[in-house]
Amino acid sequence: MLHFARWKQAVILGVCLLGVVLCLPNLMPRSAFPSWLEPRQISLGLDLRGGSYLLLEVDLNTVVRERLESAVDGVRGKLRTANIRYVNLGADAQNRRMGFRVLDTAQAGAAAAALRELAEPVTLPTGQNVPDIEVTTAPDGTVTATLSEAGLRAKASAAVEQSIEIIRRRVDETGVAEALIARQGQSRILVTLPGVEDPNRIKDLLGRTARMTFHLVDESANLAGNPPPGVMFLPSERPGERVAVRRNVAVDGKNLTNARAGQDSRTGEWVVNFTFDGTGTRRFADITRANVGRPFAIVLDDKVISAPVIREPITGGQGQISGSFTVRTANDLAVLLRAGALPAPLTIVEERTVGPELGADAIRAGMISLAVGTLFVFLYMGFAYGILGWFANIALAFNILLLMAGLSVLGATLTLPGIAGIVLTLGTALDANILINERIREEVKNGRSPINALEAGYTKASGTILDSNLTNLIAMACLYGFGSGPVKGFAVTVAIGTIVQMWTATVLTRLFASWWYRRTRPKELPVFQRPGLSLLDRLRRPLFRIFPDGTRIPFMRGAKMGLIVSALLSSISVAIAFHPGLEKGIDFKGGVEMEIRTPGPGDISVLRGAVGGLGLGDATLLQFGDPATFALRLPAQGDEGGVQRAVTAVREALEKAAPGTRILRVEAVGNRVSDELFLGGLMALGLSFLAMLIYIWIRFEWQFGIAAITTLILDATKTIGFMVLFGIEFNLTTVAAILTIIGFSANDKVVVFDRMRENLRKFKTMPLEQLVDLSINETMNRSLGTSMTLLLSALPLALFGGDTLSGFAWVMVVGIVISAGSSVFIAAPIVLFTGRNRLRMPDAAAQGQAEATAPR
Repeated sequence: MLHFARWKQAVILGVCLLGVVLCLPNLMPRSAFPSWLEPRQISLGLDLRGGSYLLLEVDLNTVVRERLESAVDGVRGKLRTANIRYVNLGADAQNRRMGFRVLDTAQAGAAAAALRELAEPVTLPTGQNVPDIEVTTAPDGTVTATLSEAGLRAKASAAVEQSIEIIRRRVDETGVAEALIARQGQSRILVTLPGVEDPNRIKDLLGRTARMTFHLVDESANLAGNPPPGVMFLPSERPGERVAVRRNVAVDGKNLTNARAGQDSRTGEWVVNFTFDGTGTRRFADITRANVGRPFAIVLDDKVISAPVIREPITGGQGQISGSFTVRTANDLAVLLRAGALPAPLTIVEERTVGPELGADAIRAGMISLAVGTLFVFLYMGFAYGILGWFANIALAFNILLLMAGLSVLGATLTLPGIAGIVLTLGTALDANILINERIREEVKNGRSPINALEAGYTKASGTILDSNLTNLIAMACLYGFGSGPVKGFAVTVAIGTIVQMWTATVLTRLFASWWYRRTRPKELPVFQRPGLSLLDRLRRPLFRIFPDGTRIPFMRGAKMGLIVSALLSSISVAIAFHPGLEKGIDFKGGVEMEIRTPGPGDISVLRGAVGGLGLGDATLLQFGDPATFALRLPAQGDEGGVQRAVTAVREALEKAAPGTRILRVEAVGNRVSDELFLGGLMALGLSFLAMLIYIWIRFEWQFGIAAITTLILDATKTIGFMVLFGIEFNLTTVAAILTIIGFSANDKVVVFDRMRENLRKFKTMPLEQLVDLSINETMNRSLGTSMTLLLSALPLALFGGDTLSGFAWVMVVGIVISAGSSVFIAAPIVLFTGRNRLRMPDAAAQGQAEATAPR
């Protein structure tokens, strides 16, 4: 209804005012707020402000191995105490078990009981406590302990949580502000480091386990042979040297309370001074008191960094680590020791680094795209729909404010794909207003009074608006569920914008129309141009129509040809998608991409030679923009660690070849992560098709569901064909574009289908072919209008959005054009051919000729 009670008006205006208030904190720095008030602000993503994104994976094999080796050591002592003789005691980490065979099978039960005593309790979700190892015996006296699934999950969870805490300490020690450290999945940790241009030092700090232990050196061991029982050979800091140390840990580094870099007062060399807690002090004093004159090895991550001779008992709980330290390496080691040892090694499986220069460029490109897109869309709506279009523009401004308010409340991180989502929201947000305005125009044309036409326009369009926007939300839900990183931000931004625009289009613009109508009481609505009007009156009315009114174009005469051409184009697209094939981006095939900038115009042959000599595979180096900027791509390396070794090697080689070279951007993705991202992208596409099929099937007849899903698949294949022809990379960003196109295309089909369903009830005997043509002609202005607003918002992204978004934007532009045509020449013909004998009975055609030609 156009009547709004005062309290309703107050609520609507209050929501708009709240949106403005929630956006205000984003205009002020955090330092402007008192310490007791935590502002809810939108954070800039790393691609906008610069920084590093690291995805670390905990080596669970090490966790399993250490648990089993602990059981081996424990059971060895228990069997010795119980005088049980045994052979073949050892651990098999790959199969998660350890075992041995007792020589006297009668003692197998006692041996199994001794092993069960070493089990650690694990609490299940039900609250029940179970042992982490399962002990079994065999008739030949073999006793086996297997780490249970519950035990593995508990160990993995504990290792990841402990690693997160230690990583947080290490990062805090480096002084990086606003770092985010969070768990991702079962065994991975996400670390984002804003403002860090060169993450090498932090990667070194995070990649080292930093487990320090103290062992007595076994001077009697023969280093040329195999290590005797209870002894292990470890590499020394000196290249090529090994040291024989006792396996038993004399003092553990976990008993350290402090570690600081300093200089030796006698030699001036850099050392690390450490202090033990009470337990460590007593243990250290006992060991040094009993072993004066013997070398005592300090072991860090299975490498002997120092093996000084104990000159006298050390009872003060303090010591010193010396070696070939520089001021930086000494400080780094002190940081590691203070933060504590990781429970297992960490591997960097994905890295994305953006320098602050590129971040500033991205912000500028995003703002230009947003400004140009806003201008284009505002002008189009104002000139195409007159005063009702300007009402929609005001509502769109509040739409953006409420969208930003929602992101602020969520504490969201705005990335470049997020800016793209805001820009595209400009186009999709006006879809509902176009539906309403076109419906109002039809009601006026059918002779309704101004108040009734306004009321009918909002009422009759509401169902279509809900259906069409839900398809878009389905696509964004699939993208969020299976996307990664910034692509999830894009999905959240578009989803919030879609929800908000349903409110602003159906409630806020209705309030504006109500105020305008009560103030002016017009005799007719300004939806048509009339001769003899003043310039001001003409500007209040639509200045142009994108498609003529009252057309009777027989689109279905070309139904068969449309389907044949579409099937042919899609078949060719599928064929070229396999050969020559889609150009997969780094997200989906792994590898390394780097953008580098030399101090002056770079010699590309020198840079290629420096990188080519590293043996990292087929490296591609191209000039990128100005003469001092280059893009480098390396293929996927053999393992996850190989990717990081390749990044480090390239940095060093480029610095030698062109001193002063800066790394502007790094993207490094390991093989396993790329496979997971690729599978997630395909699942997002597949599930979006399935979800839309189910939704349209439920909301409409099955013929409409089949037509919609077939058309969406054909639209997607043609879009992929375009990507192959023009060499656009297939990555997470273009998957987001394809899903957005699928949502828009389904939106467009729903509007046409809704009009068909309405006309089926209205013209019960009209031949189906004429009814389909009628429905298409009636909704053509709406379909083309929405396509135009989306194009006007996507084109600035393609032209000004920069290289990161150009592929996304051009895929959007082409997809919009394909979707607009497919509603007429694919979806409608499929409904016609599948519903000819079901949506209309055969004998209805003969009865419907008069009605089909009757005035409407």
